[in-house]
Amino acid sequence: MFADRAKIYVRSGKGGDGHVSFRREKYVPNGGPDGGDGGKGGDVIFVVDEGLNTLTDFRHIRKYCAQNGEEGGKRNCSGKKGEDIIIKVPAGTVLRDEESGRVVADMSGDCKRVVLLTGGRGGNGNQHYATSTMQAPKYAQPGQPAKELNLLMELKVIADVGLVGFPNVGKSTLLSRVTNARPKIANYHFTTLNPNLGVVDMEDGNGFVIADIPGLIEGASEGVGLGHEFLRHIERTKVIIHMVDVAGTEGRDPIADIYAINKELEAYNEEIAKRPQVIAANKIDAIYAEDENEPVNALKAEFEPKGIKVFPISAVSGKGLKELLYEVQHMLSELDDAPVIFEPEYNPDEEFAVGNEPFTVTYDEEEDEYVVEGPRIEKMLGYTNLDSEKGFAFFQRFLKESGILKELEALDIKEGDTVRMYGLSFDYYK
Repeated sequence: MFADRAKIYVRSGKGGDGHVSFRREKYVPNGGPDGGDGGKGGDVIFVVDEGLNTLTDFRHIRKYCAQNGEEGGKRNCSGKKGEDIIIKVPAGTVLRDEESGRVVADMSGDCKRVVLLTGGRGGNGNQHYATSTMQAPKYAQPGQPAKELNLLMELKVIADVGLVGFPNVGKSTLLSRVTNARPKIANYHFTTLNPNLGVVDMEDGNGFVIADIPGLIEGASEGVGLGHEFLRHIERTKVIIHMVDVAGTEGRDPIADIYAINKELEAYNEEIAKRPQVIAANKIDAIYAEDENEPVNALKAEFEPKGIKVFPISAVSGKGLKELLYEVQHMLSELDDAPVIFEPEYNPDEEFAVGNEPFTVTYDEEEDEYVVEGPRIEKMLGYTNLDSEKGFAFFQRFLKESGILKELEALDIKEGDTVRMYGLSFDYYK
């Protein structure tokens, strides 16, 4: 079975924690801090592999995690960087955030490689926090956390022309005749299950890629049958060929079929329905009416005033195919050459941006005080006006959101106890 949709979980590596240690040598009993930095976590990288054409592999392996960075060591030794994880996908794969549905990346056109989630930055060792007032810092920066994402992967066929029509109107036959594709052809009433791609080679060398989009049924835009699975493949196409059985060998009305398919396209995506269209009136060799031209003329009378040209063809004998293909080539020549790319709507790295300056929360038995220290607290105290009600409320919110209050409660702080922060003392009240 052709796999064109998959859900996977990806996670970058966590940054290694900075290390807390002090230089201890024979003649230097009270040396300064020498804790090393943590290593950076590994990235999650997507690359296009031209040898792939389905997402089948992702139905069996759903979890992809980069390696965590190592913790820093003594003597200023830095931790080792975590290994990246490289995920190979076929060209045309669109990556979406599963929860919001927003596009994260489109692996098409020039986009062959994307660093989707960067690994967490390694934390600074305590050597970085020595100052004139704090010469023996007992804290180090933790590594940045890993970033994780549930992804919905969709493979949207990259083709210039989409060939649409109800089942059994001859699309596979046409594709096999005008391109190098070899689709399975039989009198199937259900539908072809796989989108088939083929390259049309024109005499002037300006060929194009055509995709036989599997047969649609009414209600496809609402997900009836395999509607959504197939309609997504037409999103990149620039020109649409409607193929109908003009002879009515299946008892279908070709005019009603075109309206029905356009209705499904419009319901799924209005932009697709507005793209240039042409009608291939197939099976003219099977018309047994008194006037052989009557069914084709009826199609022309209905659609050519709307700017949609009708070409009578026989996919079996090849009659009329040359005229149809030259018209499609002419239509493409008047359109923008740039491929249809889905612009990113969501940057996971920005979403996960966090500040994680270190801090320590300890209990000083001698002074019977709880002591909070760290560069982020020092900076916060430096630019917050605690004398104002608004500034004090802001500082209280900072203590809660940074996890400092939670650490104090873990040390069993009681109401009325004293908390000291860089020469300032506060009474603790919930």
